[in-house]
Amino acid sequence: MKKLLSVLLTLVMIFALCAPAGAEGLKVALCVAETLGDLGFYDSANEGLKRLEADFGVVGSVVECKSDASMYQVALVEAAETHDIVVAVGWQFWDGLTAVAPEMPETKFIFVDNGLDGVGDNLLSIVYAENQGSFLAGYIAMKLSENATVGVIGGENSDTINNFIVGYKQGALHANPEGTVLDPIYTDDYEAPDKGKEAALSLYSKGADVVYQVAGKTGLGVFEAAQEQGKYAIGVDSDQKYVNPEVIICSMMKKVGDSVYDVISAYIANGTFAGGTIWEADMSTGLVGLGYGDDTMPQQVSDELKAEVEALAQQIIDGAITVESTR
Repeated sequence: MKKLLSVLLTLVMIFALCAPAGAEGLKVALCVAETLGDLGFYDSANEGLKRLEADFGVVGSVVECKSDASMYQVALVEAAETHDIVVAVGWQFWDGLTAVAPEMPETKFIFVDNGLDGVGDNLLSIVYAENQGSFLAGYIAMKLSENATVGVIGGENSDTINNFIVGYKQGALHANPEGTVLDPIYTDDYEAPDKGKEAALSLYSKGADVVYQVAGKTGLGVFEAAQEQGKYAIGVDSDQKYVNPEVIICSMMKKVGDSVYDVISAYIANGTFAGGTIWEADMSTGLVGLGYGDDTMPQQVSDELKAEVEALAQQIIDGAITVESTR
């Protein structure tokens, strides 16, 4: 709680603009590049919107672009015409925001998961230190691997996805320098669980007994493969252990919903908006870390290993460990 309060205070203090918004009737549109239902990244953003609706009376709406590139800019324009704040979730909105935000200065835009600079004072970007959380996930994966071999599946070969992967690999080799991190498999699809399952089966067949999924809805197929093979998997973005507590040992969380909630609730409370800035939510903010489900679920990660991970997290926060990054 203290970390979240610290984040909120930081947001309130930096570069204020515009008068207080008032909560009732504030219209917020959530534009997602693909679709809801991934039980992670997009659903987390939507959960943040729902909390804003419940706590402040915000009027929210969701636009799903369904991976249609022709929709990205159109969705932003249409949302901006009828909403006070537009939250664009996904790197796919980069070009659209670059074009639309300067032309619609009365609307505030929040770009989730990528950093756009120099576009305008009505655009705030949020990026996450997913490499730091993934370091911890890799450490656990290797510690629990009987074969000293682990794998990872990415939705695409991009800087953002590779930021997860480099941290995961570094953490795994920190746990066991003699271990093996198999080459990643990229599915080039975030909406196809069948492709995730096929990719995971391939990695399990090569000796991996833990596979980390960084592939949105496609990654749900990894959990199916782990169940069939009697292997382990690691979730992403939200605490996904509830999806299959028997095989998901932990999840690397980027609390997208919390960050969206914090930014907009600060604007509602104080009229402040950190426009024209890029906010990095790293491990010190409490918005990046690991989830293990709850006490009703089987815990494959021992208390001793969790304590090791907490110590490593503190070393990352303190700067004693520098996690590699593709950003």
